[in-house]
Amino acid sequence: MPEQLRPSRAQTVTEDEVEALVHGICFKTGPPTRLGVELEWVLHDLHDPARPLHPTRLTAVTEGLRTLPLRSALTFEPGGQLELSSRPASSLTSCVQEMAEDLSAVRAFLAPMGLGIAGHGHDPWRRPRRLLDLPRYHAMESYLDRWGPAGRTMMCRSASVQVCLDAGHEEPGPLGYGRRSRLAHLLGAVLVAAFANSPLDQGRPTGWRSTRQAAWAAMDPGRTQAPATDAEPRAAWTDYVLRAPVMCIRDTDGGTGPWEVPVDKLRLRDWVRDGRPRPSLEDVSYHISTLFPPVRPRGHLELRMVDAQHGADGWMVPLAVTAALFDDPAAAEAAYRAVKPLGDTAGAAPAPRNPLWERAAQQGLADPELHAAAVACFAAAEEALPRIGATPEVCAAVAGFRARYVARGRCPADDLLDSLSGKEGRS
Repeated sequence: MPEQLRPSRAQTVTEDEVEALVHGICFKTGPPTRLGVELEWVLHDLHDPARPLHPTRLTAVTEGLRTLPLRSALTFEPGGQLELSSRPASSLTSCVQEMAEDLSAVRAFLAPMGLGIAGHGHDPWRRPRRLLDLPRYHAMESYLDRWGPAGRTMMCRSASVQVCLDAGHEEPGPLGYGRRSRLAHLLGAVLVAAFANSPLDQGRPTGWRSTRQAAWAAMDPGRTQAPATDAEPRAAWTDYVLRAPVMCIRDTDGGTGPWEVPVDKLRLRDWVRDGRPRPSLEDVSYHISTLFPPVRPRGHLELRMVDAQHGADGWMVPLAVTAALFDDPAAAEAAYRAVKPLGDTAGAAPAPRNPLWERAAQQGLADPELHAAAVACFAAAEEALPRIGATPEVCAAVAGFRARYVARGRCPADDLLDSLSGKEGRS
């Protein structure tokens, strides 16, 4: 690696230290008691959703929203998507209540400005346009452009519901971290299919129920595919982090100039072994933040495959279903039995680049195998929700989603496609 590629680094780390760090922080085990959710939303003009959002308007929004007493962390994605990340909650009820209150406050603030937030997995109106001018996003855009337009789509047009769950017990069993990690990867394709909600691009069908998921599958596989799911999870993730290409090298001198994007594929392991100088602990932590597999271990498990959902309470459904299937032992066992055969269908290619995930993104629950698994998983979740203390409102939202979509082999994307073709209300 060229000497001039990197500024000097203090407190550099060795390969053994990186392995120990990643191995130690990826799965924090113990009784699963906490839950969180990260919601991304497409920010748009209420009167003309296709109107581009001007950077000055986004600045006014960000400055104003930061004055609100939100309990969730507020951030913005490169294309202006708004994200709210909940605090770790001790129950599904408290997680839902806090997030619902924060969303109400955000919507009330935005409405007088003529703005709203919409639950689309992929902005259906506008072309990708980066609004945040930061060195991180310059570098990310430059790096991901090597794989075509999917990177800019992900950065500037995608939005999701990300569910965060405790890793689970150290010991084996339905709530053990190994079983929960395996369940997350097997269940992922079912969640993609059931909640697919991004079939449009500039008002026209893309051929995918989840265009967002299709974009993720088209990006750099070294940072978006799943680690080996048949290996011990800690070892698999540690190897994944070290094998993943370095997206960019930060300017640590406090300047505002561009960050270095390595010309050749520089894996973290090579940088640690041969770099002059080696990366620092902060470099390693930043590198991990640029990895986007469908399930990302961050001490807890972060499930990243669900499209953003419509309506005031649509986001509650994937949160509640996932919480029930992971934190109730009987539901966890039922879900694992339902999705375990999908592992054979998925084949050897890691998610999201295997036939099962492609079918999930393209067909949604029209796929018979995914439909059957979804029916079983939603039934298990509905039975478990009262046992984990879900409110009647949350139970009703899940039951309504199951009846409208899962029982009929449909997903939210089908409503958008029907509306476009004039079939709304007749499906």
